[in-house]
Amino acid sequence: MASSSISNAEANTNQPRETKFEKLTKRGRENQAKEVTKMEKTRWTSDAEQQNYSVKLVEALSQRSHGNSSPAAEVSHVAVRETADRLLAVAAKGRTRWSRSIVMSRLRLKLNPNKHKKQKKPKVAGDMRSKKPVAVAKKIPAVERKVRLLGRLVPGCRKLSFPNLLGEATDYIAALEMQVRAMTVLSGLLTGTESLAPQFDPLGSGRS
Repeated sequence: MASSSISNAEANTNQPRETKFEKLTKRGRENQAKEVTKMEKTRWTSDAEQQNYSVKLVEALSQRSHGNSSPAAEVSHVAVRETADRLLAVAAKGRTRWSRSIVMSRLRLKLNPNKHKKQKKPKVAGDMRSKKPVAVAKKIPAVERKVRLLGRLVPGCRKLSFPNLLGEATDYIAALEMQVRAMTVLSGLLTGTESLAPQFDPLGSGRS
């Protein structure tokens, strides 16, 4: 018994002890992780963030409308969708994979606008290599098929592991919900539907 206690004491003395600086650093990392978790929970839900997004969306759409060759030309729904998604990704400040994917895809499209036009390959008679057998497709478990589908729906998340994919999807859904709320408010203000307008004015006119 005495020999075992001595060996345990020697083992404890041989273990490196944390210095005061290491303890403070570890505590700082833990506090930072708590703050990040708190921020993740409240992101996309504050009125201030929604208002800021709405103001930037109005400004971007206004600039895009003024940039058209025809003064009477209206911004198409595709342009509105692209602008709204781009601003949503910018609002995420690069903290998520889906936001970085949207920003990079818009940048690549801007640098090479003809790249998105896919060239159709000529079909070869009897060539069935591109089609997967039905039997092979049925072998994939239902859960794995749903995970793959979710990975295709969230930008830039096709090859993520399931836990990381869930985190990205949760943040992306919350961001889309905020986007819908902001665009609903703007639609209500433009059409004069007061019931759709919240307590704040996203156009910045100061109405309460």
